[in-house]
Amino acid sequence: MTFSIVGRSADGLSLGIAVASKFLAVGAAVPAAEVEVGAVATQSFANLAYRVQGLAMLRTGTSAADTIAGLTAADPGRATRQLGVVGREGAGATFTGDECFAWAGGVAGDGYAIQGNILTGADVVHDMEAAWLADPGAPLARRLHAALAAGDRAGGDSRGRQSAALLVVRRGAGYGGLSDVEVDLRVDDDPDPVTRLGALISLWELYFQKPDPATLLPLTGALDEEVTQRLSALGFADLAGWAGVENLEERLVDGAIDPLVLAHLRGAAPMTDSTTDPGVA
Repeated sequence: MTFSIVGRSADGLSLGIAVASKFLAVGAAVPAAEVEVGAVATQSFANLAYRVQGLAMLRTGTSAADTIAGLTAADPGRATRQLGVVGREGAGATFTGDECFAWAGGVAGDGYAIQGNILTGADVVHDMEAAWLADPGAPLARRLHAALAAGDRAGGDSRGRQSAALLVVRRGAGYGGLSDVEVDLRVDDDPDPVTRLGALISLWELYFQKPDPATLLPLTGALDEEVTQRLSALGFADLAGWAGVENLEERLVDGAIDPLVLAHLRGAAPMTDSTTDPGVA
């Protein structure tokens, strides 16, 4: 009923899952991940206990393949299950029970596992694998979504589209640096959930990613005057106050402004005769 990928970033520090299905709120059932431990996707008559039990096994250093072997050996319903696991190092592993609905299967390699059932065909998982391998240096959220989108284009779930989700964990990468959950996005009921998930990733990047130091613009001279005037037009005395209201506080840097924040401010503040626009990109 689902196609998914579990993966580890090239630097080994991020772990995550991307999943899509003709199933309501698939993100509530399939994915589980723990920072510096591993990631698990359980699907096809999903055994949700696999999530807790699988992470517990990975926490002890059990390999992905041995984790799958242990989980399925103890499950009388294993013939109907599908499972993907990746640990903090080594190869990922995938399992498809003999009674999963066709087409069903998966592929795995160093740092990833891809699996799906009730798919339009084997091209779904093979195209996902090709997309995953194509850009190993990409941020994990984007790399996982690229694989999911490739599977969706190849046909995906043969019954249609309904939901998708993305979960990525990395030490201290959550909001304010106080959480290990870097990305947790869900599209629970949508006619084109994988595309919508991609749009949500773009919003997440805007609101929660730190700015690129190489692109920061010094708040001096004409640019400083412009920002001050635009903030005043919006009723704010300083950039921090406005950015907090707009949920852009993660992109604030003392003495400079992120070009994305500047673009957002320019779009929000009305132009007046006294508002300067020096044309800073």
